[in-house]
Amino acid sequence: MIGRIQRPVDFERVLARPSRSRSAHFALHHLSADLAPSAWAAAKLRTAQAELSTGESQPVHNVVEHQPPSVPNGCWLGMVVPKRHARRAVTRTLLKRQIRAAFAATAGIPPGLWVVRLRSPFDRQKFPSAASDALRQAARDELAQLLDRALKPPPKREAAT
Repeated sequence: MIGRIQRPVDFERVLARPSRSRSAHFALHHLSADLAPSAWAAAKLRTAQAELSTGESQPVHNVVEHQPPSVPNGCWLGMVVPKRHARRAVTRTLLKRQIRAAFAATAGIPPGLWVVRLRSPFDRQKFPSAASDALRQAARDELAQLLDRALKPPPKREAAT
């Protein structure tokens, strides 16, 4: 199962890296790491250890640290589909579903954080309907090519003699 990146700090870490693969409309970024540790767990621990001002000290309850539902070597997916490139919510939802479907259908995805970013809009003259079958197929094909290029091992360089 592929987890979802939800915290801004995780998006920032991945998008700070150069894109691993690009197509006409999408860019794919990858960071081979786990989610960032939660910052608020430390704050909760400090609060639990503080003394209460109500007189007699009460027992301090152990704080259960919130852990994201992660597998140590899990695959996490984030999507950036801005309104400036897909004006209608129907189109943004269609593209997000196609991105999730493309990742689910692709075998052999290395673990880490993955972000797919829509970098340019689809031509409204070619796809006048916000959620047409033609747009769905075009996005599906382009995402499949994007993932194939990203997962293909880099070509070996020949040693200079």
